[in-house]
Amino acid sequence: MTKFAPIDLGPAHLDTDTDAPASGPSGRLGVKMFRVADDPITEAQTDIEIAREFIANGELTPASIANSQKELFRFLTWCREEAKKTLSQLNVADLNAYKDFLRNPPPDWISTTKWPRRDPRYRPFTGPLSDPSRRQAMIAVKGLLAFAEQTGYLRRNPGALVRNVRTPIASRITRYLTPQAIALALDTVTNRLADSPAAERRRERDRFLLVAFAHTGARLNEIVSANMGAIYAEGAGRWWIDVLGKGNKPRRLPVPDDMLAAFRRYREAYGLPPQTARVDRTPLVLSSRSREITRLSDEAASEALKGIFAEAAARAARDGDSDTAATLRHASAHWLRHSMLTNHANNGVQLKTLQDTAGHANIATTAAYLHKTDNERHDEIIASVTGSGRG
Repeated sequence: MTKFAPIDLGPAHLDTDTDAPASGPSGRLGVKMFRVADDPITEAQTDIEIAREFIANGELTPASIANSQKELFRFLTWCREEAKKTLSQLNVADLNAYKDFLRNPPPDWISTTKWPRRDPRYRPFTGPLSDPSRRQAMIAVKGLLAFAEQTGYLRRNPGALVRNVRTPIASRITRYLTPQAIALALDTVTNRLADSPAAERRRERDRFLLVAFAHTGARLNEIVSANMGAIYAEGAGRWWIDVLGKGNKPRRLPVPDDMLAAFRRYREAYGLPPQTARVDRTPLVLSSRSREITRLSDEAASEALKGIFAEAAARAARDGDSDTAATLRHASAHWLRHSMLTNHANNGVQLKTLQDTAGHANIATTAAYLHKTDNERHDEIIASVTGSGRG
């Protein structure tokens, strides 16, 4: 067995004997064991089985399931290979050790190439995790342990005594594109050369992506996982897009006229009629490589937007606007979410309206966007100083 043998954390199978075998008497993640509670409310009898049940219990989106599987694969592999313990044998010191382990994994746990998990070259990490990533990793671990205790699989939960990873709290949103920078990016993609049908499909799709994220503030997966029929009209000319957010929570977002126009141009480039219907299950974001109906992946959509920003950055640099160029070089899809919320907050949109639009569970998260841009703050202060000097 290789050190990083796959651990199947997908839906439960009738035959679980194909799980990673034991690496020693204290690392028996897949070996049957007696549950500690007299009246457990779970059928799980191995650490792998309880992890599967925990993931399935969450009613998560596909992206969240994949992330939970990744984090728990890392943790269960660490339990087997480094701690050499099962979940029932872990203590608080072990979990704190894992928290430190994430900060600087050993070289043999790291590969800068993302190999498939069943490839012998696969490694669980591409490098040390940042504090926010370590925090998310430990949230998954502590969630598993709490679930295991609540179902009677574990007698006690050492994770309850482990502090969350502290992350710096930013006093302002820095991942922000000004309306002028977004307009430059839009003009750049609109005027992109399209010398073939595939290039035209790519241009119009990328243009729609930019407009959609800039206007809705949706998360990347919320747009990419939607279908064409998610965009619809509902009375008085109001257009909406239905998205599925974190925790499978549905919400609908307003669609302005220019987003609707970009949507229709995009459909026509793919040979589709400009109008669609609520029952249309065609993926909303399509691959441009062929006329076949193929949904674009989250990663490919993210790279498409980064490509637009890179082109716009080069144009800004040629025009001598080095500040905008530097900002655009670092921009991503999530920057459009921050920018949309920030711009609306600065324009006086009510905080509750922004919370509902963003899909934030906590209104304090939305409140972070209530700030003026640095340029606006700079101009106000300088104007005040100048005015005082004249007095």
